[in-house]
Amino acid sequence: MSKQKILYICGSLNQTTQMHKIAQELPEYDAYFTPYYADGHEIIKFAIRFGILNFTVLGGQAKNKTFNYIKDNNLKLDHEGKQNHYDLVFTCADMLMPKNIRNSKIVLVQEGMTDPPNFAFNLIKKYDFPRWLSGTATTGLSDQYDIFCVASEGYRNKFIDEGIDEKKIDVTGIPNFDDCEKYQDNDFPYHGYVLVATSDMRETLKYENRKKFIKRAVDIAYGRKLIFKLHPNENITRATKEINTYAPGSLIFHCENIGPMIANCDILITRFSTVVYIGLALGKEVFSDFDIDELKKLLPLQNGGKSAFSIAHVARRLLAEPDKSNFYFMDKELIPKHKLIQRFRAKRKLARIKNSI
Repeated sequence: MSKQKILYICGSLNQTTQMHKIAQELPEYDAYFTPYYADGHEIIKFAIRFGILNFTVLGGQAKNKTFNYIKDNNLKLDHEGKQNHYDLVFTCADMLMPKNIRNSKIVLVQEGMTDPPNFAFNLIKKYDFPRWLSGTATTGLSDQYDIFCVASEGYRNKFIDEGIDEKKIDVTGIPNFDDCEKYQDNDFPYHGYVLVATSDMRETLKYENRKKFIKRAVDIAYGRKLIFKLHPNENITRATKEINTYAPGSLIFHCENIGPMIANCDILITRFSTVVYIGLALGKEVFSDFDIDELKKLLPLQNGGKSAFSIAHVARRLLAEPDKSNFYFMDKELIPKHKLIQRFRAKRKLARIKNSI
């Protein structure tokens, strides 16, 4: 009897390593990996084809890093999940849900911190605008999954407040942020400094006043040693020039693991980065654009690195349940009255069902 197949949809390097950790806890299944993709979203695919979305996980260096990681770790590649039908699919994002996985069982895994809601967030919830307009702020709102594995009880409550079905949420913790204590044992040579973790906001077409951010870090440091850890996706040349101009004498790192750097610092400064949770878990003084008390409530479970094991347990339980039915029943009275795009899609599906009878 052939093994059941699982597809792991990756994205950023953080998402990719997270998926790999989960797969390692499910060795009895046939595992395949793919970068994030947009099957069934033709406008998005058009934009990808012409490089318009190279600043996202759908293209550019993020996609190349995923391909390289899959190759370097001898993982089986199924680009865009075209080779097989999958019994189960894991994904770290549901802003775009590929069409070719919708008949599989799906587990959504929280990657990390979600974006703050922007102007489009309420439009998306009320009128079914495309979820990608609000970035990761819409995580979980697709409802096109069976289970949503989240970082903590705090995040569970947050997602429920945003309208996500509480029956689908399972608090498992998330790999990469569930064992921050391990970073204490390290050989990073510096101690007692102020660490600044920069972002790739500008590379993803968001506004950031980097000059103001650097000067704020200098004020917080108040003469103490400053170390800057650049985001992996940043324009290194530009960022280095800015730091040397507004915080001369600072040390700058790019490719190093930030965990040990946080463990050895006295103060951590971030904006909208999940690494803030490493600082909070290790008891560091932290500065963030988010409310610190709120972040403490959302702090991912610290379970000694067992989140991937817990998520694997969720997968086995889901695979043991009866398969999804290929038949869909729709009561026209249940078609939403206010979500315009969703209402149009639902009526179109209802018409197809009637024509097939």
